[in-house]
Amino acid sequence: MSQEYIDFVEHIKSKLGIDLNLYKQAQMQRRITSLRNKNGYTNFPAYYKALDKSKPLLKEFIDRITINVSEFFRNVKSWETLKKDIFPFIIKDNKKISIWSAACSTGEEAYSIAIMMKEYFPHIAYEILATDIDQNVLDKAKQGIYQEKALKEVPFILKRKYFHKNNDLFYINHTLKQNITFKKHNLLADRYPQNIQLILCRNVLIYFTDEAKESIYHKFSSVLAPSGILFIGSTEQIFNPQKYHLSLLETFFYQKK
Repeated sequence: MSQEYIDFVEHIKSKLGIDLNLYKQAQMQRRITSLRNKNGYTNFPAYYKALDKSKPLLKEFIDRITINVSEFFRNVKSWETLKKDIFPFIIKDNKKISIWSAACSTGEEAYSIAIMMKEYFPHIAYEILATDIDQNVLDKAKQGIYQEKALKEVPFILKRKYFHKNNDLFYINHTLKQNITFKKHNLLADRYPQNIQLILCRNVLIYFTDEAKESIYHKFSSVLAPSGILFIGSTEQIFNPQKYHLSLLETFFYQKK
């Protein structure tokens, strides 16, 4: 790692509060170098000066380093498990539940949960906190406007019920927004919400170092309510979940012990 890149990482941490050292280093440096070169800068000091002065460049940089790949009911088999097994387990002892969609990207996951709650568990009160480090994607999530490809796993009857289409774009029904709060949050630095029955953090932690992952899993466990559930992505697995006071309940679902 060059001194130029080390200094660049420190500048970004001071400016944005994002510690790039906690992401997989080779992968992150490759991504940033590619973006730097695309914009015509041959070294990191010059690139940082440009980022510091240009809002469009900074927005592009943040979009690139934060992974924003999402769709409704992504990995649909896991959502079936959530509907048939996990939610009935959670709600049997709770008349109101708190759900946290961590690293929510452009909001598809949070709205998928809201659809599921309204459609299959309408008698249960719920609140969804949807967070991400990137304000740009949060702004998109609040708008709730999506291209058709993001809805490929949404059954036709639910698509008709919870969206309206205009000029090839799909607009979220306003009723789905009522129980969702979108908020900027850094998983590596900010305080976590408390007493959560279900945390979703999917296909995100694969980009972090092992040390950062361990820290996040410990924090997730500490804020889960008794018997609360952590739902992770299909590309992830928690080795030694007991280390975090978790146990495997179903594939991709871990329960607080």
